[in-house]
Amino acid sequence: LCCCEYVDRRGERNHLAACCCDCQDLDEGCERWLTGKSLSPGTLERIVDTVADRVRIPWFAGAVKINISLVPPLVLLPVFLHVAALHFLLGLVILTSLPVVVLWYYYLTHRRKERTLFFLSLGLFSLGYMYYVFLQEVVPRGHVGYSQVVTLTCGLILMLAALSRAKKDPGYLPISSSNKRSLQQGSFNKSVKGSSNGVTTSGAASSRALNGEAKGYSRMSAEEPEGVKKDWCAKCQLVRPARAGHCRLCGRCVQRLDHHCVWINSCVGERNHQAFILALSSFMLTAVYGITLTLHTICSGRTPFVALFYCPGAYSDYSSALSFTCVWYCAIVTAGMGYILLIQLLNISYNVTEREARLALRDNTGRRLLGGLVIDTGQYNRGFLCNWSHFLSLGSSPPQRSAEDIV
Repeated sequence: LCCCEYVDRRGERNHLAACCCDCQDLDEGCERWLTGKSLSPGTLERIVDTVADRVRIPWFAGAVKINISLVPPLVLLPVFLHVAALHFLLGLVILTSLPVVVLWYYYLTHRRKERTLFFLSLGLFSLGYMYYVFLQEVVPRGHVGYSQVVTLTCGLILMLAALSRAKKDPGYLPISSSNKRSLQQGSFNKSVKGSSNGVTTSGAASSRALNGEAKGYSRMSAEEPEGVKKDWCAKCQLVRPARAGHCRLCGRCVQRLDHHCVWINSCVGERNHQAFILALSSFMLTAVYGITLTLHTICSGRTPFVALFYCPGAYSDYSSALSFTCVWYCAIVTAGMGYILLIQLLNISYNVTEREARLALRDNTGRRLLGGLVIDTGQYNRGFLCNWSHFLSLGSSPPQRSAEDIV
């Protein structure tokens, strides 16, 4: 392939110059729109898939596909922040609408069970752009010392290191090669005739998995000793240990699954939960420190909390207005991340995961505490100190493997 050629999603050789050609769905959609007819079901989805497949850049061994979800934060965030810095009312409208748009996109992708890099791109680019504005607009004013810049930079590096660790394996349960082939073929989920496709399970577990009971997982294996609860996952076709769960977005079972975090585009499980908490904590400390330094610079003589709501000279020049707008954007993001961190810390204190809390609410088996901020299932709660000791020891021992896996 030359630098402008690629193999499209249909397996055909294509060229970047033909990006606007041969799109029957787009032609049909435009024709129906011009004639006032409604679109056929699935037309928009097919158009979006075609556009996503053709958005590429030239590269040495062929054109490289660009994930469309990476582009909006890189383009829209600087534009919105610069427009918001033009006037107070513009800033109020934009900073109010941004969280609404992000939440709408989250619910849209969550409902469609799609993985997206939009939130990870938004988070990383927001960090980089806020740091750039801090160095370009705040530091030259002379109110921020060299040691304070170094401290802020170290906090940012620590957060990125923890984020990189949290992006790694959350604790996926191993899948045998035969199960991998079954998952790739999709025969187990598409048909109840799993026994004819070479899927071998044991006794009643097989029948209940084929019937799709409990949405893909149920049943305790009869071969397990009493007192050890293990469930059969029909989607991964394995017996998973207690507190493990199946992520519908990743398509894998995770040890001690907490939740799937869109901000890291990965699950939070046994092996990366500590790094996830460290990333959130370092982000909170770094963001609050950066907000404080900026407000002390553009609104001197006032406490940060008062200056956040009352800073008369913020819009006296464009540099101060941009810094103040970025401070408010950081404050909104920090408040959201602070709520997530608070829920995580409370769950750790009661030794409950987000997944277990949702299941307890659904089955009405848990009790709400602290105004509903935490759901205590009582199943694994052993006291504050024991719960935190258990959390800090997560991932310290290697996962046990059965004799079948070893063979």
